[in-house]
Amino acid sequence: MTHDSDTRTKTATDETPPGEPPEPEMEWIPGGTVLMGSEEFYPEERPIREASVDGFWMNRTPTTNREFTAFVNDTGYTTVAERDPNPENYPGADPDALVAGSAVFRQPGGPVNRRDPSQWWEHVPGADWRHPLGPDSDIEDRMDHPVVHVAYEDAEAFAEWAGKTLPTEAQWERAARGRLEGTRFVWGDEHVPDGQLMANTWQGEFPHENKALDGYERTSPVGSFPANEFGLYDMAGNVWDWTQDWYSADPPTSEPEASCCTPADLRTVTEEQSVDPRDPSEIPRKVLKGGSHLCAPNYCFRYRPAARYPEPIDTSTSHVGFRCVAPVEE
Repeated sequence: MTHDSDTRTKTATDETPPGEPPEPEMEWIPGGTVLMGSEEFYPEERPIREASVDGFWMNRTPTTNREFTAFVNDTGYTTVAERDPNPENYPGADPDALVAGSAVFRQPGGPVNRRDPSQWWEHVPGADWRHPLGPDSDIEDRMDHPVVHVAYEDAEAFAEWAGKTLPTEAQWERAARGRLEGTRFVWGDEHVPDGQLMANTWQGEFPHENKALDGYERTSPVGSFPANEFGLYDMAGNVWDWTQDWYSADPPTSEPEASCCTPADLRTVTEEQSVDPRDPSEIPRKVLKGGSHLCAPNYCFRYRPAARYPEPIDTSTSHVGFRCVAPVEE
């Protein structure tokens, strides 16, 4: 995709917000058309396609530990990571290994085979949103960090409690681009403009060398890096965001003509189609967007608005969170 002067200009949509936001922490995202995807990087980002979305409100930051604490205190909710897995859902698994816990990033001491994520991911019993690094850790000094170790149903439960929803992939990408169409990053085309690091990502050779030039080895307090042109923070890096969309690595390059109720500009993927055929547990997957503090140009160059990644809906990790949207009330 070229980056000529036409694609680099702001979109012409200038809708004014329809009244006050549902809560002060939300920003208005005008409706309009966004060019989703990229031809430059990973295959699953192709093809570039148009998507039209109606205006909506989006939370300015990812959901924080403070906000998730309020939800749990009000509802008594127990996250997926805090429950023992059901052996029926994991045929062939060692029953003794099916214990409550979550995946935690562990930095190896030297170079490893980067085709083997088990070299840096460990399922840690007792790791959950309150104990992000394991049972001996806590969030006392991380209340303004994004909540992590949340599976899809956890994020969905919070959104319902808050009277909101999770964004669709099209809504998320529209919001992330912040009126800048066709640029590689949410802030433009230059990776490090004027030497300024624009997001909490990985600096160094992943996964063993973390230079932490941005000041953070893991998550950072929300809003620590510049907002995009819609006033949204952490749309790149820090933590991945869950979206509503089922994932497919092979979207059709041409869509059938849409009915009046089915937009032609979005990937139509069913829950069954989202299952990785190599996964014996047959757990469906949702689309993650935004990248995280573990994304590096030499391994996972996905802190870009076009990037997308599949995550099984039963999975929670130390680098995945979420943010909410709210539609316009009729």
